[in-house]
Amino acid sequence: MEKKSRILIIGVTGNLGFHLAKASLHFSHPTFALFRDSAFSDPIKSQKLHSLSNSGATLLKGSLEDEASLIEAIKQVDVVVSAVSSEQVLAQKLLISAIKQAGCIKRFIPSEFGADPDKVQISNMAYNFYTQKAEIRRLVEAEGIPYTIISCNFFMSFLIPSLVQPDLETPPRDKATIFGYGDTKGVFVKESDVATFTISAVDDPRTLNKVVYLRPPGNVYSVNELIEIWESKIGKKLEKIYEPEEELLKKIKDIYGVCM
Repeated sequence: MEKKSRILIIGVTGNLGFHLAKASLHFSHPTFALFRDSAFSDPIKSQKLHSLSNSGATLLKGSLEDEASLIEAIKQVDVVVSAVSSEQVLAQKLLISAIKQAGCIKRFIPSEFGADPDKVQISNMAYNFYTQKAEIRRLVEAEGIPYTIISCNFFMSFLIPSLVQPDLETPPRDKATIFGYGDTKGVFVKESDVATFTISAVDDPRTLNKVVYLRPPGNVYSVNELIEIWESKIGKKLEKIYEPEEELLKKIKDIYGVCM
């Protein structure tokens, strides 16, 4: 049997990072988790770290701001998977430098896990969300680091609980706002499925230096379809308020001062 790659997870106390570590352990990869000292002062993060350690993960102290700690951690593994938050995307530059210096990584998976930044079209309101991810992708390519990009679109946990209603935490019972015509389809995935898919890709030669898309046919729905499913569950029709795209863009501009 071929030896399993040793995997280092960056951002392991986050939601996706924790799922990635669990998936790595489930598939019997020697699993390493980078953590900050301060993580143990947070009850939720501490619980996650103890859970992973008890399941067999090796905890390594370090941070994205400490290049020496990164190099030390990277030299112990074959694969690095980054699941840092969107606010830390550019902080991966030092991680990339450390990977290059260590010279032992056969696969790097940077933190994208959403819509493909090279393909997404948005009305100048991304606050550099996608441009920063694209910048990291270009840097990985320029440094010649072996990589796999995972593109998985939308996490269910962000949108499905409210049925894509901005001001709600649970699905509506009386009325629903639908932006545009409501017929544009999206791909909605669970973080645990993204983690399983990602770990399955690390040793697959077909995914080397490729962008890999997670788009299960059964997870592709429009807002209209999601509302129809919800209506069948609760046994009643919702009042539907359709908000034109132009009106939505104007509201965003008014609230956030975005230049259109």
